Amino acid sequence: MRVSPLKYRVRFATALIFAGWLGFAGELTSAPETLAGLRERLVARASEPRFARAYWGLHIVSLETGRTLFSANADKAFLPASTAKLFTAALALDRLGPDFRVRTSLYAAARPDARGTLEGDLILYGRGDAGFSVSAAGGDWDRALAPLVDALKAAGVKQVTGDLVADESYFRGAPIGSGWEYDDLRWYYGAEISALTLNDNAIDVHVRPAGKVGSPADVFLFPSTRFLVVSNLTQTVATNGTRRIDVNRPLDGNVVWVKGTLPLGARTATESISVHRPAAWFGEELKQALQRSGIAVQGQIRVANAAERERAPLDLSRLVELGATMSAPLSEELARTLKPSQNLHAELLLFQAGAAGADAETPGLTSEQIGLRALATFLAKAGLAADEVRLEEGSGLSRHDLVTPRALVGLLQFMARHPQAKVFRDALPIAGVDGTLRTRMRGTPAERNLRAKTGSLSLVNTLAGYVTTAAGEPLAFALLLNNYPTGAAERPGRAELDDVAVWLASLAQHTRDAPGD
Repeated sequence: MRVSPLKYRVRFATALIFAGWLGFAGELTSAPETLAGLRERLVARASEPRFARAYWGLHIVSLETGRTLFSANADKAFLPASTAKLFTAALALDRLGPDFRVRTSLYAAARPDARGTLEGDLILYGRGDAGFSVSAAGGDWDRALAPLVDALKAAGVKQVTGDLVADESYFRGAPIGSGWEYDDLRWYYGAEISALTLNDNAIDVHVRPAGKVGSPADVFLFPSTRFLVVSNLTQTVATNGTRRIDVNRPLDGNVVWVKGTLPLGARTATESISVHRPAAWFGEELKQALQRSGIAVQGQIRVANAAERERAPLDLSRLVELGATMSAPLSEELARTLKPSQNLHAELLLFQAGAAGADAETPGLTSEQIGLRALATFLAKAGLAADEVRLEEGSGLSRHDLVTPRALVGLLQFMARHPQAKVFRDALPIAGVDGTLRTRMRGTPAERNLRAKTGSLSLVNTLAGYVTTAAGEPLAFALLLNNYPTGAAERPGRAELDDVAVWLASLAQHTRDAPGD
């Protein structure tokens, strides 16, 4: 591995000599105060024997002087994991603007008559609003869907003679991100993508022991719904018995199989799984909410996707919009995407960019493909080489995504100068405070200072963002560690990255005061 901060050249093959000479071979507890000390520390750490089969990619740049503090393998391609979301978020912010909102509409062929009867179908037309959350409403379906129900009431609708059509045709393409793997799709982080998204298209499965040994454990869903069916094959065992619960949902249906054993008095086991055909789920729950509010829907639930609308186009100009709801602004949605590292929301942002760029020249492309075209244009605008960023989707869940550390830092530098720099920065997790960094780097100089996007897959840990040194110098950094087991015996990968991040926050020397390279 080569190290090259400007003219600074050290090979990691010689790093152990440095480590022994400088006393860095053992566990390092104190942070380096000088730039030279930081560089030597990084060389020593990355060259330790436990990383013999791993790959480090590091690039650290001063936002004030433009000077490279340290660079190793900065032009090599790495799996970014969820740091890929930085590109998606930056694209959406640049292309759509911080005030962009998503409209969800209720359409019909005509307005209701004087008695409140709506003849024909009611069309629920989604455009990718990710804000319909039952969990955030405490599991209260009526509260979560109240904006849509109230809009229909305001239009004077009391009954619908036709079907409720859940129309998700605004987005074109498959309901999963390109490169997503089979094993990910049943879990919440691999939830299906739809223009009609409900509760992040996922549901929690709770399993708690019964009050009697030999009885099936109690299984319940949150939020409660009849759209999924539970097959309970569990058993409550004695207090010293085995705790082993397996939750599975075959990908082509909504039967949730729960198997295993749970000891008497044990804590509740919880898994969050994805829901198949989320647009149909949205339609079913809205129909029930309407009926509870006194609006009867006589017909069935039908789902319309983009492929169906190609055969039978929907001309919105010939329909009446009975009501609509608006999402939160993009400035808020970015935080809801980046702080918890929400894969579905990231894909929806990419699809939004694609939908905004759809035109007569893109009839055969999916929303994801058009979004990636828009990303390529944005990267050129940001001054990044096309071959430095190769994303298949917008979340980083694909194991085929590749980026260079230099590209990540280049993006961060560009966004630091962007008119919406504050919005972008504020959406990032804060060390020791919130999001995926809420429990990390507490009690260190990085706490409440560092703002960065995390990333993790099997054998992959990444961290990229901003931090201010003890000398008051703002830095942009990308730390990527590939082919290193997350649960390595020595230390987990994220702890290795946190060490480096804390060293950066602790650096007492400003680059303008450091000797030239």
